[in-house]
Amino acid sequence: MNNEKKVWFNGKMIPWHEATVPLLSHGFSRGSAIFEVFGIHESPDGPVAFRMDEHLKRLMKSARLLGMKMAYSTEEIAGAVAETVKANDLGRGLIKMMAYWSEEAIIDLVLESKLDLAIFAISASEELGLDKTQPITTCLSKWRKIHPETVPVAAKASSNYLNGYLARRDAFNRGFEVGLMLGTDGFLAEGSIESVFLVKNGILKTPPLGRVLSSITRLSILQVAPMIGIPISMEPILQEELFTADEIFTSHSGIKVSPVVRFEDRVLQAPGPITKQVMDQMNNIINFSDDRFNDWFQALI
Repeated sequence: MNNEKKVWFNGKMIPWHEATVPLLSHGFSRGSAIFEVFGIHESPDGPVAFRMDEHLKRLMKSARLLGMKMAYSTEEIAGAVAETVKANDLGRGLIKMMAYWSEEAIIDLVLESKLDLAIFAISASEELGLDKTQPITTCLSKWRKIHPETVPVAAKASSNYLNGYLARRDAFNRGFEVGLMLGTDGFLAEGSIESVFLVKNGILKTPPLGRVLSSITRLSILQVAPMIGIPISMEPILQEELFTADEIFTSHSGIKVSPVVRFEDRVLQAPGPITKQVMDQMNNIINFSDDRFNDWFQALI
């Protein structure tokens, strides 16, 4: 099916199978690509993007943090996303964009050219599992989150996700779905692609920025929670708090809230009452049932 799809590549629509790079490209062989992923939803007025403005800001920030030069402005990229959605007749699904150097880099580590940009439209499928709300199982990974003084963890860079791959592999090997990582400071960080939230005594807690990715879904939940009467805390969280939390859930672009039913050998209510409130409100938002959040969606027609 992907062979029928079109990819926006440096200003042109090309067949999906032609969207390739040389094996020795800097983006592939050096792992230097940066990317963004965000949801496309079917509104009564046509396809819309969930918080694309925030995602494009983060893409530009990733480039700045890594000393890279983008070839297109946020306005141009937003227009390219609209073109990609239209060319692929995308309804519910995801947009994934990759910014990278396609030049071969056999010796050179530092390039000064502007990044190539490819935008992919990915349709919702059972494999993607978008918006599913089934409870998940989690464990404490043996791997630590990479230290922010080694690479900028706020950059959504492909190479950073080797860390996440190891945490997910560790979880799978132990019979769990998601591995939660501590930072090198011993405090809770995040999962492979997930932000982590826990509830204790009615307070919704999540690790502060600095050692975790500035997730757009995390931001959204932190903005929503106080509006529905849930107090929030963004203070460092010791691993011991995971073992005494009343509720735990994770979040990412594809699934806004995933309640945790098991953490290590602990069984939790999933969803618990606070998690259920957050889950219901996020569902209201992405189903266009709360007009207060209309500006979180950007029209693509």
